[in-house]
This record gives sequence, structure tokens and C-alpha cells, in this order.
Amino acid sequence: MPRATWRPPEVTGSGSSPLRTRRVLLKLSGEALMGGRQYGIDAEVARHIAMQLGEAQETGVQVAIVVGGGNIFRGLAAAAGGMDRSTADYMGMLATVMNGLAMQDALEQIGCATRVMSAIAINEVCEPYIRRRAIRHLEKGRVVVMVAGTGNPYFTTDTAATLRAIEIHAEVILKATRVDGVYDADPEKDPTARRYSQIGYTDLLANRLEALDATAVSLAMDNEMPIVVFDMTQPGNIVRAVRGERIGTLIGGEATR
Repeated sequence: MPRATWRPPEVTGSGSSPLRTRRVLLKLSGEALMGGRQYGIDAEVARHIAMQLGEAQETGVQVAIVVGGGNIFRGLAAAAGGMDRSTADYMGMLATVMNGLAMQDALEQIGCATRVMSAIAINEVCEPYIRRRAIRHLEKGRVVVMVAGTGNPYFTTDTAATLRAIEIHAEVILKATRVDGVYDADPEKDPTARRYSQIGYTDLLANRLEALDATAVSLAMDNEMPIVVFDMTQPGNIVRAVRGERIGTLIGGEATR
């Protein structure tokens, strides 16, 4: 079955028959780790996310994470203020490393073996990203947290998430956001905005809907990689998404509302 026609599998509880092994990539924004703060990392939020991932992993799902760094530093904002874009983006990559280490700590505190893998060499604190090694960690039941984006400036962590998902043969990208899917307008500004249950890649690009950046969407389209955009602020939604329950908006195939 082509990835673009992916549908969530039937999921049974941990006491039922074993699940088919699934591999997913969770795109987690840096802002998600702030909680109610204006800056930095809320340890309780990180622990809450970790507990949901641990619960999902118990069903046999292999979980990789790409984490952003916007809660600490945003390269685009710094570049807009006059900083050299490449320098700003490298600083943003370092912010993602900090978030990745925080997630590793939260996951390992609840008993989930975790490896942080960086696209830039920081050997004293985490492993270098090597595709085959990342896959092996997943096969051994470890959560893999991928940081430092693609290792190159001018690429967002959305694009990094799409690239890594394709490389490790994930079945789906799960983008955790603060809204419950993709809308035809900004729901915070337009009360009549309507949510899609599914939308095609070309529709997303043609309508300039800002669920992901255009490079990430184009890469996903070329490789038939489905993306689910969902609201991570709702209790239990991360575990539902990872386990394959239908929530949020599926990007791929034909548009439906």
C-alpha cells in the first residue's frame, strides 16, 4: 500500500493479541516543552510527554522523535533582526540539542531506554546521527531523539523530521501542535475556519496552509510519506496518535472535511 493512502491500524489493548510492529516519527516543537512558561523547558511537561510515549511504546510501537528549539532560540527571528542566517540557524540547532537531552532525561526517568542522536558532532553529550545505527536502536526498543535538524542552515525541523522519517522507514510523521489539525484559515483569527479530516499535499501547498513549511510538504509528497497533524495539549492525544488512532488531520491522498 502506498504511504500516501496510509490509514491508522486497528489498535488493541496491551492484554490483547500482539500488534504488528510499527515505526512512527513524532515531530515535537520546542514550544511544546514550555508549558505555561514564556521561555525554556517545563520539566513537568516533558515528563507528561514521556509518560505518554512510554505507554504507547508498551504496545510495541517503535518511536523516533525530532524536536525543535523555538522555546530557547529561533534562528529565523534572529536572522530577521540582522544576525547572519547561517549563524542563527546553527544556534537554533544547539537549542534542539538541549531539548533532546531534556526529553532523554524525562524518558529514562520512567524507564524508557533512549538515545539522542545529533546531526552535528557533539560526542561528549550524544551520539552522531547514523541512519543504520538509529534503525538498530529502534529495533532494540529504544526511543531515538534526533536533534540539530539536518545539520545544515536554511532547513527547518519540519524538513528534518520528514527527511529522518523517510530515512528510517517510518510509516507516518506525527506532528504535535497546539491546534487539532489543519484548517482552511487560522482558527484563532477566523471563527468560521473549518478543519480538514484529510488534505492532499498539493492542496496544502496551493492554499498556502501553514501546517508545515513547503520544503517539508514537497519532500513528503515525493516520497508518499503521510503526516498527521494533531493537538498535543489534549490529555492522551500523543499516545493515541502514536498507537494509530484517527485524530487530527491526515495529510496525504484526497482532501476531505
